[in-house]
Amino acid sequence: MSQATETSPASRATGITRRTAVTAAATTAALLPLGLPAAHAADPGPAFLHGVASGDPLPDGVLLWTRVTPSPDAVPGSGRGAAVEVSWEVSESRDFAAPTARGSARATADGDHTVKADVRGLRPATAYYYRFAVGDVRSPVGRTRTAPAADASDGNVRFGVVSCANWEAGYFSAYRHLAARRDLDAVLHLGDYLYEYGTGTYPEGKGVVRQHSPRHEIVTLADYRARHGHYRTDADLRAVHAAHPVIAIWDDHEFANDAWSGGAENHTPGAEGEWARRVAVAKQAYFEWMPVRPSTEGTTYRRLRFGSLADLHLLDLRSFRSEQAKAGSGAVDDPERTITGRAQLDWLKSGLAASNARWKLVGTSVMISPFAFGSLPAHLLKPLVELLGLPTEGIAPSVDQWDGYTDDRRELLAHLRERGIDNTVFLTGDIHMAWANDVPTRAATYPLSPSAATEFVVTSVTSDNIDDLLNVAPHTVSLAAVAAIKAANRHVKWLDMDSHGYGVLDVTEQRTQMDYFTISDRTDPNATASWARSYRTRSGTQRVERADQPVR
Repeated sequence: MSQATETSPASRATGITRRTAVTAAATTAALLPLGLPAAHAADPGPAFLHGVASGDPLPDGVLLWTRVTPSPDAVPGSGRGAAVEVSWEVSESRDFAAPTARGSARATADGDHTVKADVRGLRPATAYYYRFAVGDVRSPVGRTRTAPAADASDGNVRFGVVSCANWEAGYFSAYRHLAARRDLDAVLHLGDYLYEYGTGTYPEGKGVVRQHSPRHEIVTLADYRARHGHYRTDADLRAVHAAHPVIAIWDDHEFANDAWSGGAENHTPGAEGEWARRVAVAKQAYFEWMPVRPSTEGTTYRRLRFGSLADLHLLDLRSFRSEQAKAGSGAVDDPERTITGRAQLDWLKSGLAASNARWKLVGTSVMISPFAFGSLPAHLLKPLVELLGLPTEGIAPSVDQWDGYTDDRRELLAHLRERGIDNTVFLTGDIHMAWANDVPTRAATYPLSPSAATEFVVTSVTSDNIDDLLNVAPHTVSLAAVAAIKAANRHVKWLDMDSHGYGVLDVTEQRTQMDYFTISDRTDPNATASWARSYRTRSGTQRVERADQPVR
């Protein structure tokens, strides 16, 4: 992809408030399943059918994205369609009367006709509008925002936080409600942006709200491209991308369920080819379709700064991890096993130690807080634990989380304590429930032992929770389950097992607060959103406490 950039200072005199933006409704019209709008399916000319997006904001720049459909047959994953030159422009005013930056890029079939422009020369903490064009055909207008200057300390930083959006399980109303907000600096997506399953697999056929495409499980490069393209036919998803920069990391379903460095639970080598090949094409499609800057290793672990308020450390917990151990096995404590890989863990530790930001935010796709049963007996009866080969921190129900890789967690938390690194907040998705946790150095003796950090976990946008899996009404089984979990895990301050929704994280010098919002009905495309709870951690405390109201 070729790209040229020119910057003009003319528009810098044009003031614009952070709440002035394109409305969520001003994206594109609803599209057909293959990405072609009914009114233009026969049009021979180019079209922007999958919206626009921005991501990874910097103080002086942002990454812009779109896909152009040069001809009706050039659907995602088809490999068809001529190469076209795509121009782009950025402005502080929506009329683009005095563009701040302009450039162009070439969209080809080799890149699935996606386009990225890494624009620099912008002003910190400033809202910008952007658009693309092929000749006289223009894309929808998007709005983005640059990060604060590296040393900026005033005000706050605010993120929407989401995870786990399964197309077949429901509608993406959470995205629509985040798109309508005008107070966000960015939206943080913590993984499972899409799902790889064939139709009727998860959820099972009777639970399918709308069918995805392709209908089979995605395995090839064409498959992954087509699934990404299909997701972009959702108006609410396009709206959130058009309204805010998105900062994304992947989890397992961008590849296959319970992925690890050498395979996945949902991958059959003989029938579905080599795992390395499947991962490679899935990553290629991801970086083509997502407004994400890959790190030097071609992964999603990277670091972004938001003034002196926050450093955001983003992890890749799939590319380097060891295979998951069996639940209940003492192998979870094996120091040879890793969830991060040595290089990434050292990168995280050094970044946390070197950070001079007030808050160290860590985007982790799976929960780091211990979630186990029997941890106190295991701790007290160490000889029996060793004899029977049980986990020293108790029997964890989910070994796909950090609970399955306790040595990495122990090393990281010890690093925070030994270096006196405070105000570390883990931001998590994956588990389809909302949690507010302290992260104890030793869960068995908490609260007598210290907390090294705090963690806010957001529930799923649509993916099944316990009520959905059991097909029961909310609170039918969760009340007893929540009580049992909190009794065995005293560092868990709050847990919601019943809801779908999103979070809004607000960061100030004094505290970091997560407001949890729930969606009325994931099967209703017009679902409403309501505030559920708020939890915060005050600077210097490493403890979570309830807040009485959401941040206004």
